[in-house]
Amino acid sequence: MKNLLIATLFFSLFSPNLFSKTLTIDKLVAYGLEHSTVVKKSKAEIALAQARRKESKAARLGSIDLVGSYTHYNLPRTLAPLTPASILTDPTGVPTTKDLFGTGVMYTVPLFTGFAQTRQVEIDALAEELAQSKLTLTKEQLAYNVSSLYLSILALQEMQQAQRRHVAALKRLTEIVRKEVSLGKKAEVDLLKAENDLYGNISYEETLKGNIAMTKSSLAALVGMKKIDKIQPIKVSVKRPSYSVDDLLRRADSLYKVRIAELYVKKSEKMIQKSQSARYPQVSLNSYYGYNYGENDSSNKYPDDFNSEKNWQIGLNAKWTLYDFGKNDAATQRAKIAKMEATFEKQQVLRDLRKSLIEAYAKMKQAYANYRGNTKQYALAKKSAKIEEVRYQSGVSTINDLLYAKSQVHIAKAKLIESKYNYQKAKFYMDYLLEKGVKE
Repeated sequence: MKNLLIATLFFSLFSPNLFSKTLTIDKLVAYGLEHSTVVKKSKAEIALAQARRKESKAARLGSIDLVGSYTHYNLPRTLAPLTPASILTDPTGVPTTKDLFGTGVMYTVPLFTGFAQTRQVEIDALAEELAQSKLTLTKEQLAYNVSSLYLSILALQEMQQAQRRHVAALKRLTEIVRKEVSLGKKAEVDLLKAENDLYGNISYEETLKGNIAMTKSSLAALVGMKKIDKIQPIKVSVKRPSYSVDDLLRRADSLYKVRIAELYVKKSEKMIQKSQSARYPQVSLNSYYGYNYGENDSSNKYPDDFNSEKNWQIGLNAKWTLYDFGKNDAATQRAKIAKMEATFEKQQVLRDLRKSLIEAYAKMKQAYANYRGNTKQYALAKKSAKIEEVRYQSGVSTINDLLYAKSQVHIAKAKLIESKYNYQKAKFYMDYLLEKGVKE
């Protein structure tokens, strides 16, 4: 029995499934950056771009191939290419066969492709840089989404706590009214109104509980966890925003969003240059070294001898397309149109980014003003509720006035909580736009 208790204690201390850890926002972002399928997909795109770049570099070196063949002829063929003079000199010494086998090694390399291969290497290098930049943006977006859901959970939890306290206060009020009704001090309709308000708020508390569970589920799916139990509260400091709009607009030109648009423009320029490479001559080198095999049909002494002849060759091939009926011109025009689209897209990205920065700053100021106003409303609502409570106990006002005053306190509290976390969300969104959300 003692050993069983020790084993149970040891298992409970070291088993991660029994005790859930309290997660922080930084830990969740770090976990998401490592396990999120979106980030993994972006990393895979980088690996794919690197493989394509390596492939295009290797293509410039040509290829070495092991080749083999078998051919059956209706008339005998020589095992080795011979000049007419050698056949006349010694016609009996020329081995011939109807079944010709050949094996050898071939090396082929392009010597000049009109710079098409060079442009392809440059295009693949730009594609790799694009993938790297997209990964950075993917991480920034993930960090913002995690932070936004995290703040939503904290806001809902704080609102649930406030709702729980509000329900507890309504329960106490209902009990007081019930006693006063039993003593004949209050009308029974007051009890009905108090209970109606109580059950409505109990139902809303369950709604908040469900919203918390759903938001936690969304956050867990986003970062790649099975479930999230507890998260650590963060301190939200609401201060007047002090960004400079001109400074924000100057920063826009150096952000990755703009850099990606610029890379697309450069990539389209390289595509134009590559399409124009077909106008130049195409030169390649071909070499071969191998053996031809076959039964020697021309030998009277040993007609079934299986002879072989060594063959090697090296040569240059050149091709220059003089006219292709407009095919290359159409390809070049298509590449030029793609560059125009990329240029327009870059201009639009800059405009949208500057617009988003101005809007984000305005939302921060709006969230700050809402928080200040809700703070004052909450303080005034609490004072009004205390006055109404005294007036109701004195019989000066009705229970409708008291319940309304208490509901106004609760509504003001909920607005205050919401505005506080909305301000922090606006800060995180600004960090996302400025690409400062991921802490390396």
